[in-house]
Amino acid sequence: MATRHLARSIILQSLYEWDFSGKEGDLVSIAQRNLDEFGPGINEPDFFWKIIKGVVEHLSDIDDIIAKSATEWPLDQITIIDRNVLRVGVYELLYADHGEVPYKVAINEAIELAKNYGGINSGKFINGVLGTVYKQVADVSEEEKDE
Repeated sequence: MATRHLARSIILQSLYEWDFSGKEGDLVSIAQRNLDEFGPGINEPDFFWKIIKGVVEHLSDIDDIIAKSATEWPLDQITIIDRNVLRVGVYELLYADHGEVPYKVAINEAIELAKNYGGINSGKFINGVLGTVYKQVADVSEEEKDE
């Protein structure tokens, strides 16, 4: 398993635990414990922490984007796994360095996480929501080029 894919898996596990507990625990402590236990071979810890901290820093905006992009599903009705896969995916689409993580890589990684850890339709659901977010990002980028 590639180190960044493993990092995303541990990030998902940490976000799941944090979200499941009602966001009561200390996410940094949860993430550090999971990283120590499941990711001793991760050679890019900065990548791991950048995503964890970025998701938390932008959580309100990310959740608003998910809610607007998955209009048939209120955020609290999306499974905890799918909700947190979307959080990681939206973070990488909107806030990550796209030279480091291209849009298509961010979407593909999120779909793979959903297929591995979510339900039978999670991959399709994640693909649909992130596709909508990507289309909006692409539309904004085109508008900025036109100005």
